Amino acid sequence: MAKKKKQSQKTEGSGIRTPIVCVLGHVDHGKTSLLDYIRGSSVTAGEAGAITQHIGATLVPFDAIAKTGGAFQKLQINIPGLLFIDTPGHQAFTTLRARGGALADMAILVVDINEGFQPQTIEALEILRTYKTPFVVAATKIDRIHGWRVNKSAPFKKTFETQGDRVKQIFETKTYELIGKLSEKGFNCERYDRVSDFARNIAIVPVSGITGEGVPDLLMMLIGLAQRYMTEELAVSVNGPGLGTVLEVKEERGLGMTLDVILYDGTLGVGDEIAVATGDGVINPKVRSLLKPRPMSEILVEDRFERVKSVTAAAGIKVSAPHLEGVIAGSPLRVIPAAEDREVINEEVRREVEEIHVALSEEGITIKADTIGALEALAKELEDHHIPIMKAEVGPVSRHDLIEIGTVKEPLNAVLLAFNTAILPDALDILKDPANKVTAFTGNVIYRLIEDYTEWVEDQKRKIEAARFEHIILPAKVVILEGCVFRQSNPAVVGVRVLGGKLRSGVYLMRRDGKRVGQLKNIQVRGENVPDADAGAEVAVSIEGATVGRQISEKDELYAEIPENHVKVLEKEMLGSLKPGMREVLDEYTLMRRKENPFWGK
Repeated sequence: MAKKKKQSQKTEGSGIRTPIVCVLGHVDHGKTSLLDYIRGSSVTAGEAGAITQHIGATLVPFDAIAKTGGAFQKLQINIPGLLFIDTPGHQAFTTLRARGGALADMAILVVDINEGFQPQTIEALEILRTYKTPFVVAATKIDRIHGWRVNKSAPFKKTFETQGDRVKQIFETKTYELIGKLSEKGFNCERYDRVSDFARNIAIVPVSGITGEGVPDLLMMLIGLAQRYMTEELAVSVNGPGLGTVLEVKEERGLGMTLDVILYDGTLGVGDEIAVATGDGVINPKVRSLLKPRPMSEILVEDRFERVKSVTAAAGIKVSAPHLEGVIAGSPLRVIPAAEDREVINEEVRREVEEIHVALSEEGITIKADTIGALEALAKELEDHHIPIMKAEVGPVSRHDLIEIGTVKEPLNAVLLAFNTAILPDALDILKDPANKVTAFTGNVIYRLIEDYTEWVEDQKRKIEAARFEHIILPAKVVILEGCVFRQSNPAVVGVRVLGGKLRSGVYLMRRDGKRVGQLKNIQVRGENVPDADAGAEVAVSIEGATVGRQISEKDELYAEIPENHVKVLEKEMLGSLKPGMREVLDEYTLMRRKENPFWGK
């Protein structure tokens, strides 16, 4: 993993900071449930679709970890605890997970032992490989193995001993499947209690986020790995200027707008001047107050805080300062140690925020999101669906946004996708206007938002196709039935059977020799006029310009006359939409036409 640049290494004021642990994995494999168990909360129930939508942070002090029952007495511990970042796990959040990976010292890769590896699990593995992040595998939902005997909060070995032979066999098989999959990806893995060299092997820790089984072992593994292999990386300059990342911007009663921040190096104090990014550039407010969530609480949902004068990395902290309204979630936060450093630090923050990784096209839809990471994640998912993006911005949806989108000529691109961001009142007025040409999709779960959009696109394409069908003359072949001449002329009225295709009123009819016999004016079924008739139907038709015995006779086979430009459209653009019988009639018709001119209709 690419580690953060330290302000200074092992200086006089140096100490060991809390390791930042990133939690990765497939949607619904139990990441947040696992953290819920550790902190005794229930964040999952409050998430949209029970899927984590923003990076949250939880500090678990070592004292609390020691109480879970792991074999910590054997270790000389100088790690103060663990700071967990619960990152979104769905594949749509690849970019956010990468941000989480970049911010973290180590990671837990969560895999449902019953479902095994999913595409998002493999993506998470690639992120960990890219950032060279040390990690352990949490094989979750062991309590879902059929016949499993629950031993609440027990270390894994203790609960495993109580299981029956059949359950043990199922468990071993599922574990070796995970080991095999990880081996395919180039990782040496083994169950944690069978690992002799943790520097060469990745540990798999079986756990349940519901019953707590195996959780003591997981926490012990993380503490042990940090203690043994990461002491140097965890050295921080206690007195150095703070470096952090803004997780969320939100209003707090009595405080106004605040920032939820992960501080990963140095110190942040009341009165410090900071650099953070807004939609209009970088601002430099002074910290009015710092509020620290109680340990074991989730910073995104904590409502009781302790006021502190300063905080040292690593920590989740709420920052109160003036003029924070426009700060972008995902922005870096930098402490400015002296006035002469202000411009350089502001430029660093500006450059980092401007590097939003979204590939834009000359034509495409418009997207908006509440954070940089969410915008990148939405863009990444759209890219995977081959959906082009013309404009991508962080922030609420304004009237100006909709007016701009309304100028797009292609209806399928006059679309806004707004993820987890507000639509301002004047913009809502435009969307409610019957004359509005912009289609807006809003939501707080990215993959559902994209599903809604793609379904709408398919529906629009079907409507466009249907409208085109209305104007294109379709292939049709009929035979005049014997004994079914009801009127000889002005117009001729005869009974026909539709042999293939779709017969519509208004078309001209022609014989096999290419001669036009007249125009089909009406189609009747049991005395009622109908617009068309499908293959197999027997109907009465009136033909203007034809006389029975001259242009037409009983048993004659007639074709709907299709103009050359309509044949081009049918063959080049609509062939896939034609039923087999209609295609056969089209082939017969074009074969007749091309006897004299092989390139007719091509």
